Amino acid sequence: MEQAGRWAEVESLYRHSLFFKTLIDNCEMAMKKCFFPLTAYLGQHAVYGKVWHQIHDEYQLTRRMVLRLSGHKALMGDYPIEQMSVQMRERIVLPLTTIQQYGLARLRQMEEQVLDSPLRGKYEKLVMRCSFGIINAGRNSA
Repeated sequence: MEQAGRWAEVESLYRHSLFFKTLIDNCEMAMKKCFFPLTAYLGQHAVYGKVWHQIHDEYQLTRRMVLRLSGHKALMGDYPIEQMSVQMRERIVLPLTTIQQYGLARLRQMEEQVLDSPLRGKYEKLVMRCSFGIINAGRNSA
């Protein structure tokens, strides 16, 4: 819409449509939960690097547009209590996602090197159980 010279229409929609504002607010919350440093190493990966960069670039563009639309300096600028809730959730989720990324990296390494390791099942369980914790933390917070 910006490129088409219709940005004022988007701003009007944001100001006058509760549905659209809520949609953007929900996007902000989802984006607030993103933590690219955890997966940044994938940006250099021969297979996954291109996809990681596409996702990261789209996140940056969306963040810039959402902040411009809301007029805030930070995501969820209108919701300080909810920001605290997301921060509390992240203190639980970040260690779990870090452990999960380790397990996934080890599994990927086994696949790439065509290794049949007795640890494969343990890494698969580790990844799955971390998922349960991450899902649970998401249900119990913002």
